Amino acid sequence: MLIVTRRNFFRNALAAGGALAALGPALAVAQQAKEKKFKISLAAWSLQPWFNKEWKNIDLPRIVREDFDLDGLEFVNSFFELPRYDYLNDLKKRASDYGVQLVLIMCDDEGDMSHNEKRERELAVLMHHKWVDIAYFLDCHAIRGNARTNTPGTDEERVKRCAESYHSLCEYADQAGISVIVENHGGFSSIPEYLVSLVKQVNHPRFGLLPDYGNFAQDVDRYKALEMVMPYARGVSVKCTDFDENGRHAAWDLDRLIKITLDSGYHGFMGIEAGSRNMRHRDNVRACRDLLRKYQT
Repeated sequence: MLIVTRRNFFRNALAAGGALAALGPALAVAQQAKEKKFKISLAAWSLQPWFNKEWKNIDLPRIVREDFDLDGLEFVNSFFELPRYDYLNDLKKRASDYGVQLVLIMCDDEGDMSHNEKRERELAVLMHHKWVDIAYFLDCHAIRGNARTNTPGTDEERVKRCAESYHSLCEYADQAGISVIVENHGGFSSIPEYLVSLVKQVNHPRFGLLPDYGNFAQDVDRYKALEMVMPYARGVSVKCTDFDENGRHAAWDLDRLIKITLDSGYHGFMGIEAGSRNMRHRDNVRACRDLLRKYQT
């Protein structure tokens, strides 16, 4: 259970003054990034097989810089050990020391935002509040939630219920200047028409999408789907699996997906989320990074 309340987060962050606001080497990173079409981050889920074996969440800023030479980090909420003030302050300092920007927090298993019972939806919204607070403390720009559900009703009904929940969460996040974004992550959220409908029904300037290249439904044309959702993107998850010896990604055309992303006018972080049937995640991260770098200038 979190000990730090929202009130304490804001009070302590302000009391810490310039020490917490200082970005250190990250300023140089940000300046260099301005000269590029987009920035590259690492989604922590890429290293999930080795969590608690070779690394902990606190180690990620160092790994992002030393192992992959990337500029941004995307957290997963389940990897946080016990996010009290001192822990978060240490994590933020390490990111500054390594010149790594903390981009967003992916939030899973915090309740069903489209549950058919209103109380369950309200509880899910409340469970996300703490991650908005933590994102604010760490200078992330957003939290990523889910919209998948197995509760009764049609997909249209689920979208409507989900929109109500996310609008409420956005009103809370607006106080901290944090965006709330949803990924195509199973269920109706993997169908682009429903994602667009969700954005329109939430109808809040803090709400947007995190398109994932690999998570559209099997019967959906991923390239057309990406074109549909990119106008609402506040982040991009560059899902990748195995690359061959020539740096080609066989599962889907990454070059085409990257081009669609850039043609949409998107210039934010491109987050690498690597997986591998051969458990070569680190090699895949580097191969995806090298591919993305070809499009940065």
